[in-house]
Amino acid sequence: MSVSPKKDSGFILKDCALIAIATGQRAITLKEFRGLLATITPSSIDYHFWAGMLQPRFEEREFNNDFASWARHSLHDGILAERLAMIDPADYQDMESLRLELLEQIEQRLDESEYLHWAHALYPFEFIRAKIVVFDTRHRLKAPHRLASMLPRMSTSSVFYHFIDARRRLGGKDDFRQWLESYGDSYLPLCEELAAIDPSFAPLTELRQRLADTFSRHFKGARS
Repeated sequence: MSVSPKKDSGFILKDCALIAIATGQRAITLKEFRGLLATITPSSIDYHFWAGMLQPRFEEREFNNDFASWARHSLHDGILAERLAMIDPADYQDMESLRLELLEQIEQRLDESEYLHWAHALYPFEFIRAKIVVFDTRHRLKAPHRLASMLPRMSTSSVFYHFIDARRRLGGKDDFRQWLESYGDSYLPLCEELAAIDPSFAPLTELRQRLADTFSRHFKGARS
C-alpha cells in the first residue's frame, strides 16, 4: 500500500530495470491467444504494452505494443493490428479493464472473420511477464523546483519508473504528482499539466524532454 510522502521527506530518486520472465504460455492462433489472454497474469499484459520502451532499438517501433505487432507481422491481420495499436493503456485504471478491452477487440475481429478462427500465425505469441528491479540512486530532492534541473539528467529508466510504472503502483498517478500533492494545492496547475501528458505514444527520451519542459516552465527563475 502506497503512503503519500511528507512535505519534509523529499523526493527519493530511483531507477529500475526490467527482467523478462517466460510464462511458458504461447498461442499460434487468435483463438488460442484470446483464451490465454483471458487468464494470463496482469504483469504480462503490462510487460507487452510498456517493456518495449526500455528496450534499445535501432529502428522506430511500428506499433506501440507487442499485441498489435504480432497481429500485423505474424497473423498478417492489419485490421486487428490497427485496432490494438489504438488502445492507449494510460486510459485504463488497471490491467483488468485493459484486459477486457483487448478481449473485446479480439472477439469482435473473430466475429468478423471465420478465417481467423483457424489460421496459424507465422510464429507463436510468447507471453512474457516482467519483474521490475528498483535501485536507489541516492539522490534526494528537498524541494519540487529541483526536479526542473534534475529531469534533463535523469535516465530514461528512471523516467519510466517514476512516470509510467508509478501509475500501476499508485492507481493511475505518477510519483511526481504524488509528491507535489503532499504540498496541498500549491502545485495544482503543475499536477494538472502532468496528468495531461500521455506516455503511451512517444519514446522515453521525448517523454523526458516534455516533463523537463513542463517543470522548467512552472519553476522558471527558481533557484536550483
